[in-house]
Amino acid sequence: MNEAKENILATLAYFDIFKYPLTSGEIYLFLKAKHPQADFDAELRYLVAHQLVYQFGNLYSLKNDYALIVRRYNGNQKAAEMIKVAHKIGDWLIRFPYVRGIAISGSLSKNYADENSDIDLFIITAKNRLWIARTLMHAFKKLTFLVGKEDYFCMNYYIDEDQLEIREKNNYTAVEVVTLIPLQGDAVIEQFYAANAWTRDYLPNKIMRISSAKPLKPSIFKTLFEKLLNNRLGNAIDTLLMNITSGRWSKKTEQKKVNSKGAVMAMDTGKHYAKPDPGNFQAGLLAQYESKISQIIVEPQNLLAN
Repeated sequence: MNEAKENILATLAYFDIFKYPLTSGEIYLFLKAKHPQADFDAELRYLVAHQLVYQFGNLYSLKNDYALIVRRYNGNQKAAEMIKVAHKIGDWLIRFPYVRGIAISGSLSKNYADENSDIDLFIITAKNRLWIARTLMHAFKKLTFLVGKEDYFCMNYYIDEDQLEIREKNNYTAVEVVTLIPLQGDAVIEQFYAANAWTRDYLPNKIMRISSAKPLKPSIFKTLFEKLLNNRLGNAIDTLLMNITSGRWSKKTEQKKVNSKGAVMAMDTGKHYAKPDPGNFQAGLLAQYESKISQIIVEPQNLLAN
């Protein structure tokens, strides 16, 4: 099996973990190597003809299961509705002090949603003010529980302008970075993409997008609030809030408290970032991906060789 076929199968295998068939254009964008378009088209046709890949209209899957196609179509329609809501949420959250950029992340950034989906948001804050910004935003989120809208404000990944580069570099994080849907802060989003040019090593065909991000607009309240804390007092408050929040989350993890989805609550924290602990989830997903690669590429080739 040549490299182009292997890369097509590997790409479909990754998204098969999420039960998400792809169009030929999407397969090409998420290939881990560059191939001439004509070669790619020919190899995809070959894989379909030999039933290593199944085609349903303009969608391709490793499984001969039309239910996955219906699931995607329904998920795309639901996502379109939720993305409209996310734009309105971004317009509101960008008003919070020290918030410099907002983007949609998670399954919604892949254009999929269902009845259990949240609006996951990726937040970039001013340097050394992440914890003040996060505390204010999460204090507001507590109010959303009163009206049952907490799923619209899942602000679960924060970085600040001092550490725009994502530390974990693998296929999963590369996909997450390049599929972000920017909402606010075009300038800082552009800086973020420049700091994460390493994603091209994993996804050389995928160009990151910034056109949908709105530029920051001046706000009197935001400007005045930030002036009050752009000093040593602000530094001390930010560090204090980091220590308090980190301590609380450590206790939740030690006590094995679970969230609404049944997962143990854990957060990875530092002065310039606050995010879900990547360890168990990323490791498990990447192991599952490697297992799929072995099943559809490595093992069949070994049998042929013998």
